[in-house]
Amino acid sequence: MSPVTVFIRTLLKSSAIFIGAAAIFLHPRLEYRSVAGGYQDPSVGVGVSAGQAPSEAAIDGLIALLKDSDAGVRRQAVRSLASLNSRRAAPALAAAMKDADPDMRAAIVGALGELGDSSTVPALRDALKDESVSVRARAASALGEIGDRTAVDALIAAAKDKNADVRKRVISALGEIGDNRAIDALTQALKDEDAGIRRAAAAAIADIGGDRHPHPHPHPHPRPNPNPRISFDVSTVSHVRTAVRVNTVVR
Repeated sequence: MSPVTVFIRTLLKSSAIFIGAAAIFLHPRLEYRSVAGGYQDPSVGVGVSAGQAPSEAAIDGLIALLKDSDAGVRRQAVRSLASLNSRRAAPALAAAMKDADPDMRAAIVGALGELGDSSTVPALRDALKDESVSVRARAASALGEIGDRTAVDALIAAAKDKNADVRKRVISALGEIGDNRAIDALTQALKDEDAGIRRAAAAAIADIGGDRHPHPHPHPHPRPNPNPRISFDVSTVSHVRTAVRVNTVVR
């Protein structure tokens, strides 16, 4: 076998190895999904998906765990429902605000803010009076994220909370909602002993006065789905080929 032939074969093998490794590391994880259930030949039509959504039964199972006897299990159920962006779970989460564990209640108000369902605003307004500082602070942030103006009066009252972190989050929430009714409370907050709160109040007044909220919106800051999924159907494609051409010039 001539040296030129050996060189060409070695080059082709190296190229194939490099391309295979690159495909493994750079291509997103995909799993084959049978269209009709059971096995299906990949060379025919297949549905391909990555990170398929859980079934309704799984959501129901997580909702049931909100009443589990173990507090750690209950908190994990809350985090999972928030991560899955399951608004169907919003009523159950709001009802679970009566949980005796303050960490559980704090997790719930955080989840409700992520879900952005305005039907949970009454529960979050009540949470502004919770005995736990963490719950009150997270409730204020959640109300700001949801952006429902029916929370403005409750937030104005909470602007006098004894805890500085709660007051700061309340001020920020009022700025996010952008209702003119909050101007007086924000003006008072300009005199707060905490510099961070004074700064937040000044920013909130600018937000409202700058007409950044000309049109009421139930959720002014929509976030991308926290659990994005890739799903596409290639059932109409029978073959996928990748051609690699190697031009070798021998001089």
